Amino acid sequence: MSVYEAKKYLQYRLKAGNEHSIHSPFVFKLYTEAIKNKSKYYAYEELDKIRAALLQDHTLIEITDLGAGSKKLKQARKIAEIAKISVVQKKYGELLFRLVNYFQPKTILELGTSLGLSAMYMSKAAPGAEIITAEGCPNTFQYARSLISKYETQNIKPINSSFEEVFKDQSEKRNVDFVYIDGNHTYEATIKYLHELLEITNENSILVFDDIYWSPGMTKAWNEIKEHAAVTVTIDLFKMGLVFFRKENKHKENFCLRY
Repeated sequence: MSVYEAKKYLQYRLKAGNEHSIHSPFVFKLYTEAIKNKSKYYAYEELDKIRAALLQDHTLIEITDLGAGSKKLKQARKIAEIAKISVVQKKYGELLFRLVNYFQPKTILELGTSLGLSAMYMSKAAPGAEIITAEGCPNTFQYARSLISKYETQNIKPINSSFEEVFKDQSEKRNVDFVYIDGNHTYEATIKYLHELLEITNENSILVFDDIYWSPGMTKAWNEIKEHAAVTVTIDLFKMGLVFFRKENKHKENFCLRY
């Protein structure tokens, strides 16, 4: 964690509330039944084993970074290094699992496949969903595709593509129910993603932005997302920000909750 992130985390801890501070029935139910649910779900053990295998894999691959890049890793990276630093953490992978399990979306879009583990968390939570996961780096994509194939998560469709091409392919469908955004961590890119996603989602869709306090630019983007006219509810969990467009929420509500 950088000095900037540590400072923002302290501010978050001082500000964040719990279920007793929630006055929205929708958010209260989501928070108590999914976000803070400590149940050991059926898929966690298998996913833990996959994570452990990645952390022991010393295969070296060349990375083509199309985004803001990692603060810690070089261009030639071991799978184990990527798994340790860039792959979704266990705590947040399980959160993704519970969110998808709770909402049961039919179509899921992931921007930033990395090694494929986050897509597998979502796949295990909704085996009947169609999951499209996009990765720009060819070598990372090839590894992720092999991993996804090895564990027979057949509802995941990995594609080696820029996010712009993904938006173009989805532009006529407007039916993406759940989106996990873990890509180019810059202000400009994140705001662009929001505007593009507004064209392919609907009022019942959920957006999950990763690393919302990764940098001053990401914090600025998160603050603008919260204020966007189309956004009615947001939940700040420090590392992830949840975004909703529910029209039954007549007044904008922004929650900062402990996780």
